Amino acid sequence: MAVEDALDAKMSVLTELLHASRRVLVAYSGGVDSAFLAWAAHRALGTDMLAVIADSPSLARTHLADAVAFAGEQSIPLEVISTAELDRADYVRNDGQRCFHCKDELFTAMENLRSRRGFASIAYGVNVDDQGDFRPGQQAARNHHVAAPLLAAGLGKKEIRELARRSGLRVWDKPASACLSSRIEYGRPVTREALEVVEKGEDALRALGFRQLRVRHHGETVRIEIAGDELAHALNPAMAAEFTRIFKALGFQFVTLDLEGFRSGSMNSLLPAEALRRQAG
Repeated sequence: MAVEDALDAKMSVLTELLHASRRVLVAYSGGVDSAFLAWAAHRALGTDMLAVIADSPSLARTHLADAVAFAGEQSIPLEVISTAELDRADYVRNDGQRCFHCKDELFTAMENLRSRRGFASIAYGVNVDDQGDFRPGQQAARNHHVAAPLLAAGLGKKEIRELARRSGLRVWDKPASACLSSRIEYGRPVTREALEVVEKGEDALRALGFRQLRVRHHGETVRIEIAGDELAHALNPAMAAEFTRIFKALGFQFVTLDLEGFRSGSMNSLLPAEALRRQAG
């Protein structure tokens, strides 16, 4: 079977799965996976779907605004809800299971909304490629019986991006972006103040023209990750001085540029092997 035919077949499976879900809430963050799932669900179900985005201090304001804008552009029904993960001591502690507690808070809030509004199910945008990474939040999804249509259809990240591109969705090449809490080293409490510092730092780097980046918070030290194809722009004395000015103004004593460049989930490399094997639940 040709690659394009195989992709069309997976899209047909996804559409069938969404039709079978009847009335569904889609956990939506504005990233390419959840945006494509929300678009596909709206295409299949019309007003029998609702995208739900959680507004919390761990969601950057620029990402929230862009997610709301995309839903508006595509006429996708959207509801913004508030979540209170910062009220959970297990989340604030920031150990290897932080993502579990975040997703447990999200899906608890969505289950309450589902019950009140008479929706039949909840779905989220996990895909095939996510199965090879450390993702404790997937256990929370299983605990709440959240459907994973992209995964069930056998879709990986590159395929989702290609389907989004073919469908004319502007988010098809949007850089991956986990929540702001993922930038804070494990064991350091997640606070509003730390999240605000990370957000301001990343906004400042984007204003300098960088696209794929992370600001990693290690207490007095900030570790800046820039995508490999953008590192040359960062590796010069003038930019080093600008990084130093920005991040010392945000309260960091030491400003470092990670020469390995951007890599998703780099904080997980600091976890012991036992923590990577363990799943909450």
